[in-house]
Amino acid sequence: MPSPYVRRRRLAVEIRKLRESRGLTTDGLARLVFHSRTKITRLENAQIRPDLAEIMNMLDALEITGSQYDRLLQLARDAAQKGWWDRYGMSMGPRQKLAADLEYNASTVRSYDQTALPGALQCRPFIEALIELDESQGSPDYQPERMTEAREYRQRELLRPDGPSYETVLDESVIHRLAVPPAVMATQLRHMVSLLSEQEKVTVRVLMHDVRIPGGLLPQSSFYLYTFAEPGDPPMAVVDTVTTDLVLNQRREVERYTGMYDRLREVALPPDASIAFLERVANQLADQTGS
Repeated sequence: MPSPYVRRRRLAVEIRKLRESRGLTTDGLARLVFHSRTKITRLENAQIRPDLAEIMNMLDALEITGSQYDRLLQLARDAAQKGWWDRYGMSMGPRQKLAADLEYNASTVRSYDQTALPGALQCRPFIEALIELDESQGSPDYQPERMTEAREYRQRELLRPDGPSYETVLDESVIHRLAVPPAVMATQLRHMVSLLSEQEKVTVRVLMHDVRIPGGLLPQSSFYLYTFAEPGDPPMAVVDTVTTDLVLNQRREVERYTGMYDRLREVALPPDASIAFLERVANQLADQTGS
């Protein structure tokens, strides 16, 4: 199944092109198909799952026929699909739901993790410690137990035989600055070492705190890069902010983040040295706590 979110983004672009090619405003298209302006705007921003009957009526109203009609209707069908993450509703949190959607049919996933360990590689004790930190800042926008279940399911999906290759550049500062109990951090690091030793398609490269990063300015936040097998599905970048994830699919924007990722990857530790580093820190933390 293609990523429904990716297909919603493609459908949104197509609807906007059709509207503009006919000289219609969003209000004009809304009147033509008897919808609200808000609904058209949300469709053009990929904020809602399309209704197939409504899309068919829209294509008829715009006099779309033949192969173009068939292509757009198939795009709408793909965009309307539901994945395993939909059974959790919003209880798993909107950010994780988006990540699960994009990962499901991705060819590659690459990330720069500046403030957290990779969500898809977390063990349950570590997730529970993160929830405690999050709850200390206010009420989270997810249900903790359901979010934990979904994250564990997401890890199994990521590691399925036909899943994507997954590589992250992990900033060393996360390990030292994240205020989870040392014993929990040691458990998490050992969990990652075990996964990395068993899974060839999962790679972590540690970016040491004292390394210089040539070629430009430093990254201002964590970000994620996705590529997809089908040529029509464009690469995407997702930028982490305090309150939401910013999704980018314009070529120049994605290329800029890809270039930044390549610069970080170049100066990070290679995979074997990164595993050795994670194991060494885990042992040091375990010695400190006597575990």
